[in-house]
Amino acid sequence: MADTRESRVRAVLLGYFPMFIATLSLLTSIYNGYLNSKFVDLIQRNVGRVEYMRTCKEVIDAYFQVKVRLGALNTAGERATGPEQADAANTVAKFAALGTYLANLRNETIRARYTELSAELQSLVREAQRISGADFERRIGETDRRFSEMNDDCVKSAKEMPI
Repeated sequence: MADTRESRVRAVLLGYFPMFIATLSLLTSIYNGYLNSKFVDLIQRNVGRVEYMRTCKEVIDAYFQVKVRLGALNTAGERATGPEQADAANTVAKFAALGTYLANLRNETIRARYTELSAELQSLVREAQRISGADFERRIGETDRRFSEMNDDCVKSAKEMPI
């Protein structure tokens, strides 16, 4: 009797033990899938944040390139050539494109601010050769102030993006 009881326990264990292992394996697989989805989500958010920060950096670079080109146009005055003016206009266009890209990631208020600043810079490209140095410095000071506010917002937004 003990022998049959022992063989029945052995048979039950041999039947249920593989099912227990299979159940543990299934649970492990489900948990691994959950962890993988969390990891993918984390990577995607981080990529978005890095892209935003990289674009902030590029906008800063483009803005200062615009300032250099505008300063050269203003200094050259009427002696400035067409290619110099075209180069300044191209740097403003690059700034406007990067600003639009950043604004697309934000809201309509930010888009309007980048659009207004881009329009002011385009106006300066057209007028830089004809305006006085003092008037040029005043207008550049205004664009600097506006750009500084937008840059602060850019950095703040990048830092606030969820990781």
